Amino acid sequence: MIKVSIVILCGLTAPLLLRNRSALRHSVLAAAILCGGAMPLLEPFVPSWRVSLHPSLFGRTVEPLTLIIPVHPTQPHENLHAAAPRASGFARRLIAERILGGIWLAGMLGALSTLIVRLARLAGVAARSQEVSGGRWAEMMAQLSRAYGIRRPVILLQSTHPTLLATWGVRRPKVILPRSARYWPQDRVWMVLGHELAHVRRGDWLTHMTAELLRSVYWFDPLIWIACWRLRLESEQACDDAVLGLGIEGPEYATHLLDLARTFKQSRAIMFPAPALVGQSSLERRIRAMLNTHVNRTPITRAAGLAIAAALAALTIPLAGLAASAQATSASFSGALVDAVGRSLPDTTLILTNVQTKEKREVKSDATAHFTFSGLPAGDYSLEAQRLGFAASQGRVTLESGQNLVRDVALQVGGLLETLRIVGSNTSGSPTPSAARPRPPGTPSQPGIDSCTPSSVGGEIIPPVKLADQKPAYPPKQQTAGVGARVEIDARIGTDGLLKDFRLSAPADQDFVNAVLDALRQWRFSQTRLDCVPVEVAMHVSATFAVE
Repeated sequence: MIKVSIVILCGLTAPLLLRNRSALRHSVLAAAILCGGAMPLLEPFVPSWRVSLHPSLFGRTVEPLTLIIPVHPTQPHENLHAAAPRASGFARRLIAERILGGIWLAGMLGALSTLIVRLARLAGVAARSQEVSGGRWAEMMAQLSRAYGIRRPVILLQSTHPTLLATWGVRRPKVILPRSARYWPQDRVWMVLGHELAHVRRGDWLTHMTAELLRSVYWFDPLIWIACWRLRLESEQACDDAVLGLGIEGPEYATHLLDLARTFKQSRAIMFPAPALVGQSSLERRIRAMLNTHVNRTPITRAAGLAIAAALAALTIPLAGLAASAQATSASFSGALVDAVGRSLPDTTLILTNVQTKEKREVKSDATAHFTFSGLPAGDYSLEAQRLGFAASQGRVTLESGQNLVRDVALQVGGLLETLRIVGSNTSGSPTPSAARPRPPGTPSQPGIDSCTPSSVGGEIIPPVKLADQKPAYPPKQQTAGVGARVEIDARIGTDGLLKDFRLSAPADQDFVNAVLDALRQWRFSQTRLDCVPVEVAMHVSATFAVE
């Protein structure tokens, strides 16, 4: 966004430096908008270069590591509110990033939807309009096209809309006239066609569409909105100068323009994504400009246009490859290690491996759960954190030369593995259904929440206890046929102790799968608690059916 804003700002300085050359002002601003729109597309292809900055300019950036995503915990019981763990900065920043990203996406989709609706409305009006192929309009358009050097076919349309006077399209541009145009005097017809065909010669519609798309993506940047407004104004003034260059006097042109503005003001205005001759917001400024006899109305030459494009390209291409780095040659990576509910995890091993050289560095989090890898060369690294009871987590870190990167790392509770073996017999007769396995002696039906006392650090896990068990029944048809199978199922133990979100890990016969699922739905567990907070935990069930 900063790079695009720099290019747009350079284009906006043109009106200040070129007060008496409207065509040149518009060309500079249009080229700046086109270069700004091309900036994101150029970044993967242009050579990158860096500006050395002092490391103190780099603030703390906290981002989630790939595949290390914190679990959103269930709220603890009411009597543990005082002992509830504090929320980590990592989680707060992650939520903020998601909220801001959602706001940006919603704004962009809204702006793009509005643009699409306006384009569809304009296309609908054009489809319902009648083409003007003869008469004075067609004759004047042919004369003006030769005068402007326009070789593309320009379609002239007569609409039923009372105020629509606009030009749009690139390959086969269209000039749409309002329904009152048939009654206009000869000189007004010449003036209007001269203005609209000037838009065609300059390719203004393509520039305006690029500006609209750029504004839709960077809708939050006021500089882009100013540039789009200024682009429309400079476009209309440049076409006004082209009309005056045809020999029409300024006062006469201003009179016709004011008459059209009064006529159009009587009808409700509808916005269309196309250059319009009569715009109420810029009318006064344009009339003052066309009555100013000191303005240079000469159109820019092809050489001047190429020079403007080359100058802005010389600025855009290096900016696209620009990146900032610190002055130091070595980098560091530090942060805090927390569990899924935000409590600190001291004395935990972290291993950082350079992807290119395979060099490994190993540190342990200190008593405050902070860790630091210092003196690292720039490159890509893989990070692994190991702690008993937690899932082995891995993530990717990219370090630039001299970068002091700070990222908090959150570990998730490890999953459970249950292995079942269901043995059947191929003898005749109905299989004996398996009975529910009784609960282990002395196991409470549901441990009381008051029995959990959180400690000063995190990582305290109370694993789930199976309270109700049911072994899968061997499908009768497969048992009689002596067919066996293996069923692999992933699931989650919810905070209510029930299994949910069943996912088949590998293809298997549906009868075997249904038998396993029927049993798993009858399983019951006590709550899994992390730092006294109920959490969900992953579980993998491997069931083997065999006939003996």
